[in-house]
Amino acid sequence: MRKQDLVAAVAQETGISESKVSQAVTATFAAIEGALAKGDEVSISGFGTFKVTERPARDGRNPQTGETIKIAAKKSPTFKAGAGLKRAVE
Repeated sequence: MRKQDLVAAVAQETGISESKVSQAVTATFAAIEGALAKGDEVSISGFGTFKVTERPARDGRNPQTGETIKIAAKKSPTFKAGAGLKRAVE
């Protein structure tokens, strides 16, 4: 499902126009992105939790040459599904 499909599904379910639903979905994603950028955790009860995890620097290997390379530390967004979502997909 793409964002456009999500917007259409919500619009059909709620009876709200697709343009207004699109604005709401975009604003929701922006709010989650903004919170994660600040280092906050976003928890949606029954759905799941978005948070940022830090990956440490490590050594890697170039598969073409076999040469050892340094992989820099970085932050990565993660999602952990909540109990309600897990039950829904069982």
